Amino acid sequence: MKAAQGHLNDVIRFSAVDGPGNRFVVFLQGCNFNCIACHNPYTINECDSCGVCVEPCPEMALWFDGHHRVVVDEDECTNCDICIQVCPSDSTPLSRMIRLDSLLKQIDEVSPFISGITVSGGEPTLQADFVAGLFSSIKCHERLDRLTTFVDSNGHANRDIWDRLLPVMDGAMIDLKALDLDTHVAMTGQPNHLVLDTIRYLAEWDRLYEVRLLMVPGRNDDPAVVEKTARWLHDVDPSLRVKLIGFRQHGVRPQFADIPEATPEHLAELADIIRSVGIEELVVV
Repeated sequence: MKAAQGHLNDVIRFSAVDGPGNRFVVFLQGCNFNCIACHNPYTINECDSCGVCVEPCPEMALWFDGHHRVVVDEDECTNCDICIQVCPSDSTPLSRMIRLDSLLKQIDEVSPFISGITVSGGEPTLQADFVAGLFSSIKCHERLDRLTTFVDSNGHANRDIWDRLLPVMDGAMIDLKALDLDTHVAMTGQPNHLVLDTIRYLAEWDRLYEVRLLMVPGRNDDPAVVEKTARWLHDVDPSLRVKLIGFRQHGVRPQFADIPEATPEHLAELADIIRSVGIEELVVV
């Protein structure tokens, strides 16, 4: 059954970095990973209405309703992000439920200027029914059916979830934090067997647009480890598009802010290693 509502964090009407072309990006709330390098940790959990954010709000746009839930006056909110900064739960009171028809209306308004839709997060596969409903509606819409439909995912999902999305999904961008199990657990809090299976499965169905390797210095960037990872990806699909991303400190939680940023020189060294195993389509950012 397709969900008529989704738990939304935010949307970006135009983006050139979330898949091919100019894309409308939907960020859903909630994630099943707890990555040390997460640059938008306020998308991880649902708001528990603890109320820590109410008093610091400079516009008095937050308050408790009659059910002891924090609600927001969207007319007064200036998106200053103070509520996000003070939140102790890696969440935000600004996330909201959105109806499918309301989201489609927003997409339709900018449809002449975009080439596709990307659903990100958080983790979009946690709301697979809503994503499938959105993509199905786009494919059946007389003005939107030309738009490509992508998900940006951590890959931690069973095959039955991907089977729900495959008929209406044109591509997926999957993060591979680490090929080594222990390293992956240390970086995300979760094992990686579903991620590896997702990469293989989507490659089989020709839906794997790219695999993203985020290099976090001292965690997963050892040259020998990167070479092993590249060889594994080459065995999955020699023509696979790989994006090598250097860790940046912007947006990470304070307890991880001492992790050094990846240098251009080190990324160039790792890029040479990846190309040496036969992966030709490599993007370094």
